[in-house]
Amino acid sequence: MKIKTILAMIIILLAGGGLFIWLGLFNIAATEKHWPLTTKLLEVVRERSIHVRSETIKVPELKNPEMIARGANNYAAMCAQCHLAPGMAPTELNQGLYPNPPAFSQSAHAPHDPAAMFWTIKNGLKLTGMPAWGSFHTDQQIWELVAFVSRLKDMSKTEYTTLTGKGERSHGQEKHTTEESSQHMH
Repeated sequence: MKIKTILAMIIILLAGGGLFIWLGLFNIAATEKHWPLTTKLLEVVRERSIHVRSETIKVPELKNPEMIARGANNYAAMCAQCHLAPGMAPTELNQGLYPNPPAFSQSAHAPHDPAAMFWTIKNGLKLTGMPAWGSFHTDQQIWELVAFVSRLKDMSKTEYTTLTGKGERSHGQEKHTTEESSQHMH
Protein backbone atom coordinates (compact mmCIF):
# COMPACT_ATOMS: atom_id res chain seq x y z
CA MET A 1 0.00 0.00 0.00
CA LYS A 2 2.78 2.39 0.87
CA ILE A 3 4.55 1.85 -2.49
CA LYS A 4 1.30 2.51 -4.39
CA THR A 5 0.83 5.79 -2.49
CA ILE A 6 4.37 6.91 -3.25
CA LEU A 7 4.01 6.00 -6.94
CA ALA A 8 0.68 7.83 -7.12
CA MET A 9 2.24 10.94 -5.57
CA ILE A 10 5.13 10.83 -8.03
CA ILE A 11 2.72 10.49 -10.97
CA ILE A 12 0.59 13.39 -9.69
CA LEU A 13 3.68 15.60 -9.22
CA LEU A 14 4.99 14.78 -12.70
CA ALA A 15 1.59 15.37 -14.28
CA GLY A 16 1.20 18.64 -12.36
CA GLY A 17 4.67 19.80 -13.42
CA GLY A 18 3.98 18.85 -17.02
CA LEU A 19 0.66 20.72 -16.94
CA PHE A 20 2.37 23.77 -15.39
CA ILE A 21 4.89 23.80 -18.27
CA TRP A 22 2.34 23.03 -21.00
CA LEU A 23 -0.01 25.82 -19.90
CA GLY A 24 2.88 28.32 -20.03
CA LEU A 25 2.29 29.48 -16.46
CA PHE A 26 5.96 30.34 -15.91
CA ASN A 27 6.69 33.73 -17.46
CA ILE A 28 10.10 33.66 -19.17
CA ALA A 29 10.13 37.39 -20.05
CA ALA A 30 13.33 39.24 -19.11
CA THR A 31 11.09 41.94 -17.60
CA GLU A 32 9.64 39.47 -15.08
CA LYS A 33 11.89 38.79 -12.09
CA HIS A 34 12.41 35.23 -10.88
CA TRP A 35 10.71 33.99 -7.77
CA PRO A 36 13.16 34.26 -4.82
CA LEU A 37 13.46 30.46 -4.61
CA THR A 38 14.21 30.24 -8.34
CA THR A 39 16.86 32.96 -8.04
CA LYS A 40 18.57 31.20 -5.14
CA LEU A 41 18.48 27.82 -6.89
CA LEU A 42 19.94 29.25 -10.11
CA GLU A 43 22.68 31.08 -8.17
CA VAL A 44 23.70 27.89 -6.36
CA VAL A 45 23.67 25.86 -9.59
CA ARG A 46 25.75 28.54 -11.38
CA GLU A 47 28.31 28.95 -8.58
CA ARG A 48 28.76 25.21 -8.02
CA SER A 49 29.02 24.48 -11.75
CA ILE A 50 31.66 27.16 -12.28
CA HIS A 51 33.59 26.13 -9.16
CA VAL A 52 33.72 22.45 -10.12
CA ARG A 53 34.81 23.21 -13.68
CA SER A 54 37.38 25.88 -12.80
CA GLU A 55 39.10 24.43 -9.74
CA THR A 56 41.89 22.73 -11.74
CA ILE A 57 42.64 25.72 -13.99
CA LYS A 58 46.19 27.03 -13.51
CA VAL A 59 46.20 30.81 -13.22
CA PRO A 60 49.16 32.59 -14.88
CA GLU A 61 50.76 35.80 -13.60
CA LEU A 62 48.17 38.54 -14.22
CA LYS A 63 50.10 41.69 -13.26
CA ASN A 64 51.97 42.26 -16.53
CA PRO A 65 51.11 45.83 -17.70
CA GLU A 66 51.12 44.83 -21.40
CA MET A 67 48.75 41.96 -20.69
CA ILE A 68 46.44 44.29 -18.76
CA ALA A 69 46.54 46.88 -21.58
CA ARG A 70 45.60 44.27 -24.22
CA GLY A 71 42.81 43.07 -21.95
CA ALA A 72 41.61 46.67 -21.53
CA ASN A 73 41.28 47.16 -25.27
CA ASN A 74 39.37 43.91 -25.72
CA TYR A 75 37.16 44.73 -22.71
CA ALA A 76 36.24 48.08 -24.29
CA ALA A 77 35.35 46.34 -27.56
CA MET A 78 33.57 43.25 -26.22
CA CYS A 79 32.46 43.71 -22.62
CA ALA A 80 31.83 47.33 -21.62
CA GLN A 81 28.35 47.57 -23.15
CA CYS A 82 27.12 44.89 -20.75
CA HIS A 83 29.52 45.09 -17.78
CA LEU A 84 30.12 48.87 -17.98
CA ALA A 85 33.30 50.82 -17.26
CA PRO A 86 34.36 53.23 -14.52
CA GLY A 87 32.13 56.30 -14.67
CA MET A 88 29.94 54.79 -17.40
CA ALA A 89 26.18 55.15 -17.06
CA PRO A 90 24.10 51.96 -17.40
CA THR A 91 23.42 51.07 -21.04
CA GLU A 92 20.21 49.78 -22.58
CA LEU A 93 21.91 46.42 -23.02
CA ASN A 94 23.07 46.30 -19.40
CA GLN A 95 19.59 47.20 -18.15
CA GLY A 96 17.69 45.07 -20.68
CA LEU A 97 19.27 41.74 -19.76
CA TYR A 98 17.93 39.66 -16.90
CA PRO A 99 19.71 39.00 -14.78
CA ASN A 100 21.54 42.30 -15.24
CA PRO A 101 25.24 41.72 -15.97
CA PRO A 102 27.45 42.70 -13.02
CA ALA A 103 29.19 46.07 -13.30
CA PHE A 104 32.77 44.99 -12.58
CA SER A 105 34.00 48.50 -11.79
CA GLN A 106 31.77 48.48 -8.71
CA SER A 107 33.53 46.58 -5.94
CA ALA A 108 30.32 44.79 -4.87
CA HIS A 109 30.28 43.05 -8.27
CA ALA A 110 34.02 42.59 -8.74
CA PRO A 111 34.93 38.95 -9.43
CA HIS A 112 37.43 37.46 -7.00
CA ASP A 113 38.46 34.12 -8.51
CA PRO A 114 40.58 34.42 -11.69
CA ALA A 115 40.11 30.75 -12.62
CA ALA A 116 36.32 31.05 -12.36
CA MET A 117 36.43 34.27 -14.38
CA PHE A 118 38.54 32.57 -17.08
CA TRP A 119 36.14 29.62 -17.27
CA THR A 120 33.12 31.93 -17.48
CA ILE A 121 34.59 34.14 -20.21
CA LYS A 122 35.73 31.11 -22.21
CA ASN A 123 32.52 29.07 -21.90
CA GLY A 124 29.77 31.66 -21.37
CA LEU A 125 26.68 31.15 -19.25
CA LYS A 126 23.41 29.72 -20.51
CA LEU A 127 20.30 31.91 -20.34
CA THR A 128 22.20 35.02 -19.18
CA GLY A 129 23.36 36.69 -22.39
CA MET A 130 27.01 35.93 -21.50
CA PRO A 131 28.66 34.65 -24.70
CA ALA A 132 31.27 31.91 -24.90
CA TRP A 133 34.29 33.93 -26.08
CA GLY A 134 36.51 30.82 -26.14
CA SER A 135 35.18 29.85 -29.57
CA PHE A 136 36.72 33.00 -31.06
CA HIS A 137 39.63 33.89 -28.78
CA THR A 138 42.79 32.21 -27.60
CA ASP A 139 43.36 31.31 -23.97
CA GLN A 140 45.99 34.07 -23.90
CA GLN A 141 43.41 36.67 -24.98
CA ILE A 142 41.00 35.43 -22.34
CA TRP A 143 43.69 35.63 -19.64
CA GLU A 144 44.35 39.22 -20.78
CA LEU A 145 40.68 40.01 -20.13
CA VAL A 146 40.92 38.33 -16.73
CA ALA A 147 44.02 40.39 -15.90
CA PHE A 148 42.21 43.59 -16.82
CA VAL A 149 38.90 42.78 -15.09
CA SER A 150 40.83 41.84 -11.94
CA ARG A 151 42.06 45.46 -11.77
CA LEU A 152 38.85 47.17 -12.91
CA LYS A 153 37.30 47.68 -9.47
CA ASP A 154 40.22 49.89 -8.39
CA MET A 155 40.41 51.84 -11.65
CA SER A 156 39.43 55.47 -12.16
CA LYS A 157 37.60 56.69 -15.25
CA THR A 158 40.79 58.50 -16.32
CA GLU A 159 42.93 55.38 -15.99
CA TYR A 160 40.33 53.34 -17.90
CA THR A 161 40.25 55.91 -20.71
CA THR A 162 44.05 55.99 -20.84
CA LEU A 163 44.27 52.19 -21.08
CA THR A 164 41.51 51.79 -23.67
CA GLY A 165 42.22 54.89 -25.74
CA LYS A 166 45.28 53.65 -27.59
CA GLY A 167 46.77 50.50 -29.04
CA GLU A 168 45.31 47.55 -30.86
CA ARG A 169 42.45 45.27 -30.00
CA SER A 170 42.99 41.66 -30.93
CA HIS A 171 39.63 40.03 -30.55
CA GLY A 172 39.16 36.94 -32.66
CA GLN A 173 41.84 36.29 -35.24
CA GLU A 174 41.94 39.88 -36.51
CA LYS A 175 43.78 42.98 -35.34
CA HIS A 176 41.91 46.28 -35.25
CA THR A 177 42.92 49.81 -34.47
CA THR A 178 41.00 51.60 -31.74
CA GLU A 179 38.94 53.53 -34.31
CA GLU A 180 37.93 50.38 -36.22
CA SER A 181 36.99 48.53 -33.06
CA SER A 182 34.75 51.30 -31.80
CA GLN A 183 32.73 51.19 -35.03
CA HIS A 184 31.36 47.70 -34.47
CA MET A 185 30.00 45.99 -31.41
CA HIS A 186 30.25 42.39 -30.24
